[in-house]
Amino acid sequence: MTPDTVRSVAASELDAPLDRHLGPVAKQLAKHFSISTVGELLNHFPRTYLKRGELTPIADVPVDEEVTLIARVQSANSRRMHTRKGMLLEVIITDDADGGIGGMNLTFFNGYAAERELRPGVRATFSGKVTVYRGRLSLTNPRYVLLDEGDDDPEYLNRPIPVYPAVEKLASDQIAVAVGTILDTLQLSDLDDPVPASIARRDKLMSLATAYELVHRPPQVEDAYRAQHRFRYQEAFVLQAALARRRALAAREEATARPPHAGGLLDQFDARLPFTLTQGQLDVGRTLAEDLARDHPMNRLLQGEVGSGKTLVALRAMLQVIDAGGQAALLAPTEVLAAQHLQSITRTLGPLAEGGMLGSAADGTRVVLLTGSMSTAQRKRSLLDAASGDAGIVIGTHALLSDNVEFFDLGLIVVDEQHRFGVEQRDVLRTKARTSPHVLVMTATPIPRTVAMTVFGDLETSTLSELPAGRSPISTHEVGLTEHPAWIDRVWSRAREEIDAGRQVYVVCPKIGDDGKAEEDAAEALYAEPGAERKSGGPQELTSVVGLFGSLAGVPQLQGVSSGMLHGRMDPQEKSEVMARFADGAVQLLIATTVIEVGVDVPNATLMVIMDADRFGISQLHQLRGRIGRGGHAGTCLLVTKLEPDHPSRERLAAVASTTDGFELSQKDLELRREGDILGASQSGGRSALRFLKITQHGKVIEKARADAQEIVAGDPDLRDYPGLALAIDLYLNPEKEAFLEKG
Repeated sequence: MTPDTVRSVAASELDAPLDRHLGPVAKQLAKHFSISTVGELLNHFPRTYLKRGELTPIADVPVDEEVTLIARVQSANSRRMHTRKGMLLEVIITDDADGGIGGMNLTFFNGYAAERELRPGVRATFSGKVTVYRGRLSLTNPRYVLLDEGDDDPEYLNRPIPVYPAVEKLASDQIAVAVGTILDTLQLSDLDDPVPASIARRDKLMSLATAYELVHRPPQVEDAYRAQHRFRYQEAFVLQAALARRRALAAREEATARPPHAGGLLDQFDARLPFTLTQGQLDVGRTLAEDLARDHPMNRLLQGEVGSGKTLVALRAMLQVIDAGGQAALLAPTEVLAAQHLQSITRTLGPLAEGGMLGSAADGTRVVLLTGSMSTAQRKRSLLDAASGDAGIVIGTHALLSDNVEFFDLGLIVVDEQHRFGVEQRDVLRTKARTSPHVLVMTATPIPRTVAMTVFGDLETSTLSELPAGRSPISTHEVGLTEHPAWIDRVWSRAREEIDAGRQVYVVCPKIGDDGKAEEDAAEALYAEPGAERKSGGPQELTSVVGLFGSLAGVPQLQGVSSGMLHGRMDPQEKSEVMARFADGAVQLLIATTVIEVGVDVPNATLMVIMDADRFGISQLHQLRGRIGRGGHAGTCLLVTKLEPDHPSRERLAAVASTTDGFELSQKDLELRREGDILGASQSGGRSALRFLKITQHGKVIEKARADAQEIVAGDPDLRDYPGLALAIDLYLNPEKEAFLEKG
């Protein structure tokens, strides 16, 4: 049997639709978990295991979540309902904790079977969504499975109960039955293992068939943990193999070499620089120059702190490409940032940006902007400059991806703020080049090593850690209004002090107006986690740009101050005018949403006030405060919050206030957030592609898997001798899930 035949057999087994095996429950799995195939169900692993001989501590049960627990019936009483026909059964269950603590109320409507079976003293598993009613934890119409108290068989008592991620309409025990049906009917031994036999022998890993059996139906909980260990390595290995294969395929592609040209635009630009490049900028610049000079495409990630000079390094790479006869496209996530790049690059190049013909050092080159809000005439001029080659640098937003955008010879794509773009958008730009273009992606969010290996493993990585001369330190402070309500007055006094000293102030708000809508340009600013709500119940009232702009006019400390506002729903021309007035000092205090998060450069701004700072993530707070301290004066960032001091979201604010080290903050961010938040998740199911691999904890596993995958792919890029691995990449990392590999 050939590898392709083996692969087709294995694929047909794992890709088989569930309704062929399970009947009606298959529809529920598809509806609630987007699980439609045998392989997807086998990879829906238990999230924990219950021991039959132990009761679950009820005090630890989370509210408003689907749970499965083991408890003992303490009492059961039925009564007729007054308002409608039928019977109401009220059951109290307990975990036998001392002092009567650990009780929970169960309510069954017309629970005649439960009335017969749930007698005092009976032990059972109960599944349902936990609520609080009259101060007591409660379950309404829970599913339950009786546990046989009379069975003294140690093997039975030691056999754990798997608890699956579940919903109200599809409980854990129903999922367990479905998985058992698959395990009983599928020939697991026919499945080709993604992990090569040589690696399995070396690390003493159990077979794939054994791992599936033990993770779903373990005789003892230790067996499940051994199976998890095996799947943990497999997850890391499949991920790293997918990344290594992506790198190998990219290395096969042909690109036009863009070597440096002595005396060209780049040399003239360097000669005009009024400052000395940092050692880091020089080192990264040499690396990029070598990459661009090769005849296969560069695929490099450039990460660095806010203000470390990434754009300058990218500009020097663009000039090298222009010197070699090519063009560069700079893709920015917002129109504000695209316009800022145009102004910054044009200003930095000076006369070199006023040229006519492409590649002519004497005449320079041309820098043009392409955005969706441009007039028809402006757009036509930019399109013509790009298509003719007159424009060496084309800066734009998603408008660059339009079908009617053509380049004369696109040689380099620079993607700013990598996390805002997906694989499809980068691929669209690639199709606009004659040969595979060189690609440089930039991020100002420092990435821990384990994340870089897992998320950006298909890219070579360069890091700028040294800040250029002239950047001033930034001090950051929490302003807790719950414990110190009067501090808000001190905030505005502090703003006035900066303005009276000739400086400028940013005030950042999480939403635009009072309609409850968040800023469109940075929807990810708002966390969908409990940290966004007050403990006293109900969402906190968020500060809006429009509301604050109106109310600050009446604040005594700010009388006579020239204020402006900026948000994503404003007309682009109006946004540009406001930013220009702030940049030249006419506006002293700018109230804005996160449209100012990246790219905005006003050296005279020294104070940033972030309202409802708990509604922003760590990396975004770090990005925002990077807008200040860009001149010769020290910067101050005030994180204003209405949350109580012990609220979990205050931990994020404390972390940001404690350090300006982006790498330290990124590690803290990783610890505080769920894996799925970092890596992204399947759009359909919303689940992270990783189940057992935790990138915060398993760095050594990732490094070992990375080395193994690179060795395998180097010897067999098409994985023809590894059909199980190829199949796992295709099924486990389908295109929808694989997209997260392109995001940060």
